[in-house]
Formats: sequence, structure tokens, C-alpha cells
Amino acid sequence: MEIVSTNLGEAKTVEWNGKSIQTGIYKYPTHEPLLLENTDVANDAVIDRKHHGGLHKACYVFSTEHYPFWKEKYPNLDWQWGMFGENLTVTQLDETKIYIGNIYNVGQAVVQISEPRQPCFKLGIRFKDQNIIKEFLSHSGSGTYLRIIKKGIVKVGDVFELKEEADIPLTIYDYYRLATNQTKSKTIMELASLSKGLRADKQLFYKNKLTK
Repeated sequence: MEIVSTNLGEAKTVEWNGKSIQTGIYKYPTHEPLLLENTDVANDAVIDRKHHGGLHKACYVFSTEHYPFWKEKYPNLDWQWGMFGENLTVTQLDETKIYIGNIYNVGQAVVQISEPRQPCFKLGIRFKDQNIIKEFLSHSGSGTYLRIIKKGIVKVGDVFELKEEADIPLTIYDYYRLATNQTKSKTIMELASLSKGLRADKQLFYKNKLTK
């Protein structure tokens, strides 16, 4: 995986169901390096701290390979990197092969795959169509959040180099299907219950589900 764009956003006020709300989903290429910090990306707007940012969602990564599919579906948008609210747009991020918990060196930072992104209505606001929520859920390309193990600067051209592969083969895609109730596979649930790459509360949740 190679970084092709570093993206940041500012808080933007939009209208939603008759109310004014703020969102940080409008991210755009910066052409500058980013500093990955423990709970977010420096100088990036993170509005809803309940669902974005924090130790397990410090940075969002999305793949260039998914863009053609969405460009064809939404040809009238002003397309550029950062459309999905990602901080890092990268090549060759394959959610069906990469494990939750994998650790990578990238630039000056050390990062860990933590969990896939689950879309909310704010993605629909950026795409000017709430239908994208269901479409995104049914697509394999969720992107992934990162946990920042070592803070550091990353830039365009930096490559994710595998430092340590997770010992539990739970792919981003399989966990995405489990977390969004698209599968009730006990095999995947068991992997989730054992994956140290997942948050402890998520592990416990699936352990309890297996015993019911």
C-alpha cells in the first residue's frame, strides 16, 4: 500500500432534517505531510468524537481501487481524493486479505489496522444522496481505521510495510460483514472473539454471543 494523497478537513456546517449540524467529512488533498497522533490526525476536523477519532479510530484510510466503481455510480460529483472522508488515500488496500490487528511501518509512524468504517448519513450528505449508505454497506471496500502505535509524519509516496501480521486471520471485510449484520457466521464470530486487534469490548461482545 502506497500513499497517493494526504487529506484534511475543516468543520463545515450543513443542513440536515431542518437542523444545522457540523461535519468533518469534507476532506480534501493537502499536498502536505500529515502528523498521525494518538487520537486523530493533526489539524484535521473531528466533530463527532463518539464515532470518529480516538485511540481506535485515529486515522481513516481508503483505497484508490474503489474510486472507479463510485465514480461510475455518481458521475456528476466533483471527484477528488478524500471523497470518503479518508485522511490517507492509498493503493492496493484489499480488505478481503488484510487482517484486523496487522501492524505496519509507514513514514515515521507505526500503525495498526483496527476496524472498518461503517457509513452514516454524513457520507450521504457529501454524496448528495442517502442511497449511498446502503450501497456502501453492500460493497466490499469499507476502508479501515488505524490505531497509532507510534506517532509520526507520513507523506505521499510512503509505503505501508508489514511489521507484524495478526495471529488471528480475521480480515477487514469479514469483520465488516459481521459488524454490519450481513453475516452471523459463528466461524467469523469466533475469530472476532479471539482477535487482539479488536477493541476489548468488541471481543467480549462476540464471546458472549457465542455462549448464548
